[in-house]
Amino acid sequence: MEFTRKNRQLLSRIATNDRHGENSPYFDGWKAYDSNPFHPIHNPDGVIQMGLAENPLCFDLIEKWIRENPDASICTAEGLDKFKDIAIYQDYHGLREFREAVAKFMGRVGGNRVTFDPNRIVMSGGATGANETAMFCLADPGDAFLVPSPYYAGFARDLRWRTGVEIVPVHCKSSNNFRITRAALEEAYEKAQRSNINIKGVIITNPSNPLGTVLDKETLRSLVSFVTDKKIHLVSDEIYAATVFSSPRFISVAEVMQDMDCNRDLIHIVYSLSKDMGFPGFRVGIVYSFNDDVTNCARKMSSFGLVSSQTQFLLASMLSDDEFVGNFLRESSKRLAKRHHVFTKGLEEVGISTIKSNAGLFFWMDMRPLLKEQTTKAETELWRVIINKVKLNVSPGSSFLCSEPGWFRVCFANMDDKTVEVALDRIREFVLQGKEENNHEADKSQARAQRWRKQNLRLSFSSSRLYDESLMSPHMISPHSPIPHSPLVRART
Repeated sequence: MEFTRKNRQLLSRIATNDRHGENSPYFDGWKAYDSNPFHPIHNPDGVIQMGLAENPLCFDLIEKWIRENPDASICTAEGLDKFKDIAIYQDYHGLREFREAVAKFMGRVGGNRVTFDPNRIVMSGGATGANETAMFCLADPGDAFLVPSPYYAGFARDLRWRTGVEIVPVHCKSSNNFRITRAALEEAYEKAQRSNINIKGVIITNPSNPLGTVLDKETLRSLVSFVTDKKIHLVSDEIYAATVFSSPRFISVAEVMQDMDCNRDLIHIVYSLSKDMGFPGFRVGIVYSFNDDVTNCARKMSSFGLVSSQTQFLLASMLSDDEFVGNFLRESSKRLAKRHHVFTKGLEEVGISTIKSNAGLFFWMDMRPLLKEQTTKAETELWRVIINKVKLNVSPGSSFLCSEPGWFRVCFANMDDKTVEVALDRIREFVLQGKEENNHEADKSQARAQRWRKQNLRLSFSSSRLYDESLMSPHMISPHSPIPHSPLVRART
């Protein structure tokens, strides 16, 4: 957002600073979609939204439960008798039934290997509010958190904007599927120390956003050991915990620390129902800390982002229905697996690969072969073609601070089956057209090379022609020159 000098004098530095991250391609893609949204009938040539991690695949199950349990809402005749009790001011601890239901659900998602304490459940306005609350509790302005990259594009806003906290990327590499290593953590930490940056902790997403992978026990143990040795915090954002659709299973940091000699006061979890249940509009975020002081501070701060008591009442009833929850989790896993397979298989057929993943509402797509050069600039040019010409809003890796150009996050759960087909058709057409044009350019290059050989052969038998300017022309292509890239990749908008 831009402000005039006059407005800057009227508003605060927090309101007018550029730390929101709104100028990222991540948000620019949303704007492109909002200005020209795809509709199968009214706007079939519009932009398809593949940059938004929403999960409506099991809404039919939720709608069925709501119809069968009308007393779970205070806005129905069956639930009206609870209206007065729920509509008045509530303690900011939250409804006891709600905290118990959320704690039980978190345990179930982790395979009931951990029992979560309802008294440590602190509410916030979605995971965005929960992450910001954690930063307010753990760090001062100017302090920093290590964040393994690629990382969620919204962290620039959630962690930094109002808190003044900085992010120090821990660069991970595709050569080991972007695994978080102790060596990479140490390198980033030591570099920050040399720059006099005060590192207060590490924040991770597990399952990973944007990779769609889960952290194994060995990596989690390494992370816990690292923060224990450095005496800094570990915040584990686990909002995609129930989106795992194939092995390996999800492992919470709470499970790993149970059998480790570590400082529990340094471990904190952020959770939400936005992804696992598909309820981002309900704004249910949770801060769960093993540190009593952090729990108490976060609860006081929760006054600025409480979950409405009406929402708490509904979800307390829904999440307490064991039969429904079990069926929902099983069916959600099946549907996510099917949708993921359809997309990745379709891409594989045209030679586009992805990082092997088993969780989340997205996958990490490798478009490096389509870059004219391995630079962020070339990635941005390709992204502009995809969003303006192909009309697909996919998010470039640079917006996730990926150190390797050419990776894109693609969301696959936020559309119906027919839109999936349209999106895949557009990708196939784009890639195949690029290959055809590359092949055409290759044929032309080969023909020019053959003419060059013939001409050179004639020259070798000619004693009178010792120099020919055409042979030195910059337009002549050597048979050893690389195959030109598709004009689609070179296009600029």
